[in-house]
This record gives sequence, structure tokens and C-alpha cells, in this order.
Amino acid sequence: MKLVVQEFLTLDGVSQEPGAPDEDTSGGFTRGGWFVPYLDEEFERLAGTWLGEADAFLFGRRTYRNFARDWPKMTDHPSARILNGLPKYVASDTLTEADWNPTTILSGDIVARVTELKRRPGRELQVHGSARLAQSLLAAGLIDTLRLVVAPVVVGQGRRLFLEGGAPAGLRLVSHRTTPGGLSVHILEPTGRPEYGTYGADA
Repeated sequence: MKLVVQEFLTLDGVSQEPGAPDEDTSGGFTRGGWFVPYLDEEFERLAGTWLGEADAFLFGRRTYRNFARDWPKMTDHPSARILNGLPKYVASDTLTEADWNPTTILSGDIVARVTELKRRPGRELQVHGSARLAQSLLAAGLIDTLRLVVAPVVVGQGRRLFLEGGAPAGLRLVSHRTTPGGLSVHILEPTGRPEYGTYGADA
């Protein structure tokens, strides 16, 4: 399977709590729900297309708990059948129970466990949110595609996808589009370590 990471970001790089004010208030975050005002039908159709490419999902512990709390109740949502029905994996050394079936808890060497998952037949193993997990997977060179959806807003606080001092990564832009609501959608592929140069230097 291809490992595909999908993240919603602000212009200042925050990925925490895009969907609701009470989604994830850890660290005293009080500015959740910043993504919602920019949603539009075009993006929802696009997101549905992406979801249709999944054969399994991989989550960090916090994101898994939020999804497992909400999605089993949302049976009338067009995405519910996919999210509730497909295999789910949660990376955690502390989680002991996972009731959102079918779910498998991955503990120990997460890089090795995810590498094994990628060897299994299928289309996409999708990571939604789960920024800390995504950081680790990017540093390990396991991500095949990044789908970054940037909202035109600055929130000024919260957890960021790309941390100060994080592992550097080169990326290739595969495609880009902007939705009527102002969301900027970037599809990128990691290319290894970034290249550096000097502007105006002789060839």
C-alpha cells in the first residue's frame, strides 16, 4: 500500500483541532474549528474521492480517539461506511483497548510495523491528522504522498505539523488547486533530503 498523509493546516502551520472548538484542547488550545469556515462543496467532493482510494487507515492515539468517538454515530454521513468499515491501525504504546472495529493497536517499533503494513497488498494506507505520527513517518522516509490543505487563516498558537528542529525533507509538487472557499490544496511527494544552492551562482 502507498502511505498517504492528509493534513489540514493554517497559514502558520498549525494542524491542531481544525474541525471543532472541542476537538482537541490539549495544551490549552482555544482556537479550534478554524478549518470549517472555508469548507465548500468542491472540497468535500475532492475529500470523498480521496477517501475512496483508501484500503486502510493509520492513526495516532489522540486522533484515533476523536474519530472513534464520533464516526460510529455518523451513520448517515457519506464517508461513514468507509471509515467505519475498513481496517484501522492505531500507533500507541499506552492504548490497551480499541473498540472502533476493525482496529489493530501497533506498539513498539512503529517504523517497522508501518513498513510491514506498506508491504501488504492494497491501494492507500491513509493517515488523517495525527501530526506527531506524520512527523515520525516523514523522518523515516515512509510517506509516499502528502496531501496538505491550507486554510487562509493564522491562529497564532497550537501544534504544528512541521516542528522547529524537525527532519529536513525535499518535496516535489505533483498538483495544486484552490477551492471556491479559499482552501489551497497541495499534493506533494517526498524526494529525500532537500537540495541547497546559491541564487545567481554560476553553473
